[in-house]
Amino acid sequence: MSKIKIAELFYSIQGEGRYMGVPSVFLRTFGCNFKCQGFGMPRGELSNEAENIDPSKYTEYKSLPLVSTGCDSYASWDPRFKHLSPLLSTDAIATAIVDTLPYKEWRDEHLVITGGEPLLGWQKQYPDLLNHEKMRGLKEITFETNGTMRLTSDFTQFIKDWAWDHEKSLMRQVTFSVSAKLPCSGEPWKDAIKPEVVKSYQDTGSYVYLKFVISTEEDLKDAERAVEEYRAAGFTGPVYIMPVGGVERVYTLNNRSVAEMAMRKGWRYSDRLQVPLFKNEWGT
Repeated sequence: MSKIKIAELFYSIQGEGRYMGVPSVFLRTFGCNFKCQGFGMPRGELSNEAENIDPSKYTEYKSLPLVSTGCDSYASWDPRFKHLSPLLSTDAIATAIVDTLPYKEWRDEHLVITGGEPLLGWQKQYPDLLNHEKMRGLKEITFETNGTMRLTSDFTQFIKDWAWDHEKSLMRQVTFSVSAKLPCSGEPWKDAIKPEVVKSYQDTGSYVYLKFVISTEEDLKDAERAVEEYRAAGFTGPVYIMPVGGVERVYTLNNRSVAEMAMRKGWRYSDRLQVPLFKNEWGT
């Protein structure tokens, strides 16, 4: 039985993107190839807010402090916090997922595999998890990715087979929510914007969309440039823009202006419902 290092596993509503408002189980894997220390900072500056948190003082995610700058899920990739993320068998994960469901079985709920970066190190393990007998009723899944990790050939074939179960004549929906990182994240363009990788997600037959975190007009120009590059590579999916802010006082400073940018561009606006509803607490 394969194992996955899990940062968080919880039941909530999806706060962002295509499935906003849908009851969902979130499986947050540990590990990421980015730090995103630029979010919420003046352009060109990086946050050290998370670095000032002493990991030895915490034994569970729910007690960790929130940050107003940098990555709001910092403990899901920072090696200093890896003691909070157990390595669990796919059997244990499947059982825990179903136990979080309100009726202890799949009905209309949605599974979100997020991170960190969920495609970084766990592609070999996902078939074991999704083929588990307790996951048979699942019909919709989203991978929340930064769009830089290539799919292995085995995982690509698995996605195609899983989406169309010939034995059961069952169609399942696989979605890739690609939160590509613009320069406001602090990550270099050449490392963060990978149009050919995102096009390969689309080639699996999955539903793929882009989702950019935006704060300023300069960020919007970066998003326009990125979209041009993705379109040139053959990406045809929708584009969402979303306000920066892992805490409410930051989020409310730019949510209306970002919505107006979306209207102006003809793109889709994504709220971050977890911020006003749950204050973006861990496990929400």
